[in-house]
Amino acid sequence: MNCPHTAAAPADRGAGTVVIDPMVQDLDGETARLRDAGVLARIDLLGVPAWTVTRHAEARQLLLDPRLVKDIGAWGLWQSGVVTRAWPLIGMIDAGRSMFTVDGAEHRRLRTKTSQALTPRRLEAIRPEIEKFTQELLDALDAAQGDDGVVDLKAVFAQPLPMRVVGMLMGVDESQHAMLTRQYKAFFSMLTPQDERLALLAELDVFYTELVREKTARPTDDLTSALILAEEGGEPLTEEEVVGNLKAMVAAGHETTIGLVLNAVRALLSHPDQLRKVLAGEVGWDAVIEETLRWDTPTTHLLMRFATEDITVGGDVIHKGEGVVVSYRVIGRDIEQHGPDADAFDITRPTRNRHMTFGHGPHICPGAALSRVEAGIALPALFTRFPGLRLAVPDEEITKLPVMTQNDMTAFPVLLG
Repeated sequence: MNCPHTAAAPADRGAGTVVIDPMVQDLDGETARLRDAGVLARIDLLGVPAWTVTRHAEARQLLLDPRLVKDIGAWGLWQSGVVTRAWPLIGMIDAGRSMFTVDGAEHRRLRTKTSQALTPRRLEAIRPEIEKFTQELLDALDAAQGDDGVVDLKAVFAQPLPMRVVGMLMGVDESQHAMLTRQYKAFFSMLTPQDERLALLAELDVFYTELVREKTARPTDDLTSALILAEEGGEPLTEEEVVGNLKAMVAAGHETTIGLVLNAVRALLSHPDQLRKVLAGEVGWDAVIEETLRWDTPTTHLLMRFATEDITVGGDVIHKGEGVVVSYRVIGRDIEQHGPDADAFDITRPTRNRHMTFGHGPHICPGAALSRVEAGIALPALFTRFPGLRLAVPDEEITKLPVMTQNDMTAFPVLLG
């Protein structure tokens, strides 16, 4: 693996530091170690030290704390030059100016139009399109079975569906979807050398800049055009800001839904008693979605916020300039929030909705409702079409993608029944 970086050597790790595995070989074990490390845990991210918060209540508090900001300029290791562009995760933190990298009034300015475009009324308006895409991909799934009956549910169904939806919203031609999927997959993968990752970022900048200029000249009814056009009397977004928003939204808008759909299917197939309750109508699909979001979050670790002054949490102090990661998968397994069986998947759990998988506070994911709508259409349609759906390999043979932030799988081979 080519993961060059300039950061603290292993000898500088504090006692009890949890090393985040870039290959994601034991996610359950890592989740348990982080939870056992306390409310705040010291972590090592490819040689870079940081804090992570592991409890629901404290995470909620920190996500509302104005002393934690997204501005990389507040990060001591960045200011001092210890962390540079050679660090493989830098593109997830220093991704250009967008609503994901600023705070306060500027964040509200950059986020407003996106929120307006993803209102419940707007999502209901595009529901028929999502249903149409879903049926087309179910047909493709049926047709893609090999001689042995095996088909990759991720490649044929769970991956292209959210890319089609977000592409429709952004006005990205379907002919570009496969390219974008490849680009983002390579960008997030820890197997991609850093020079190639930075080149991918530059290519994405060129792609989105060309898209923005095309929509500026010929606006249409899509989110990209809406981001470009200023409200009367309002301050328009710059080209850089629109590009930054698009680049991040397409990544978040399809990656999260891939994980949600696949993790839900995997959980149900490994808990057939709960699947029977859903198929019998005893429990709704919304319960499946919320318990999946809590139990096996699409995002494992969200990078990163920085302390502008010392912040005390429990018995620890996050010092000014230090970085803080939010470990959503660990937070979803918080025993204080969900009881001693927090590690169990239970769609009847009374606290299943009490999670923060899409964040909390000003930076809560603007596409959360869209992801829920997509999963709420895709999951029942999949099991209605293929009620005998089952894994084609033992569950333990399904491997995770080598991605430190997304909870995704390399492939998901199934038999349709």
